[in-house]
Formats: sequence, C-alpha cells, structure tokens
Amino acid sequence: MRELQKGLDISISGPQREEALDRFHGQLETWQLAMPAVEPLVLDFGLEEFYKTGLIECWIANEPQAGYCGKYLFLSDGQTCPSHRHREKKETFCIVKGTVRMTCGDQTEAMGPGSVLNVEPGVFHRFTGKGPALVLEISQPCFIDDNYFENPEIPIGGNYRCDAPDPRP
Repeated sequence: MRELQKGLDISISGPQREEALDRFHGQLETWQLAMPAVEPLVLDFGLEEFYKTGLIECWIANEPQAGYCGKYLFLSDGQTCPSHRHREKKETFCIVKGTVRMTCGDQTEAMGPGSVLNVEPGVFHRFTGKGPALVLEISQPCFIDDNYFENPEIPIGGNYRCDAPDPRP
C-alpha cells in the first residue's frame, strides 16, 4: 500500500495527533462503533490548522489492481476537508453518523445518516462536520497525486490552482 504510506508520511504527529486520536476514539465509543485495525491518517493538509481544515482517515482497502478503495472519514465539529477534485477518481460518500455539510460543484446541502452523494471526476467538492461526523467513502483507487486542491497553499497532491486547466480528460 504505497499510497497509504504516502498518506502516513504527511499525517500530523506528536501531541496534536494523540489528542485528535483520543477525541476520535472517544466519539467512536459514544457511537458504539469500532474501526478496522488500521493506522489512522490524521491530516491537516499541510496548513497546520487541524481542527479547522483536516480530518482522520481510516483506509479499509486501496486496491488499484482490483479497481476499488474504501475509507472511513472522521470530522470533528466545524472541521472541513478542503475543496478539491480528482482527474481520475469517482467517489461515493455515505454518511454513517452525524451531519455533514457537503458542497459538490455549486450545490451545498446538509446530509445525515444514510445520505449518499456521488462525485464525478473533475468536480470540486468539500465537506464540513456539523458536530462530529463519520463518512464512508467508496471509490476508485486512491492516489495522493490525484488530489487537486483549490487552495494553492496546500502542499500535497496536484496542488491545484484555480487558473490551471480543467483536469477532466
């Protein structure tokens, strides 16, 4: 899982990671949920403002040869996965717990448990926890470099700039 290692390489560390994981595990206990025995990615997207822009990812599988990926995404209240798009990857998000404000293209809506959103390649999307939230992502394989962030300050992925050409084939 080379891509998982790339994710772990950009994951935050130290006391902030431990605090974030303690909150995450505490919320899972409240919800009476268990995660697979995987190393969580605690991501701040290089902006060093984890509780504003960040999330925790638990990768269940990332199988490029088989053509699929599955992840759990955890957001604290007010925490946002920043606006980005993918050249190749199509994603389906299913809200498991909590409420998430999802923006896909020019549409924004609050989504609760059981809600599903499909995101096509090339479409900007972002999501914010309205309270703690857990999202299941089912998608084509994840490649870190296939993330094109709208914010050029994010130093990972394609580091998309708004004036760059449309990535769709």
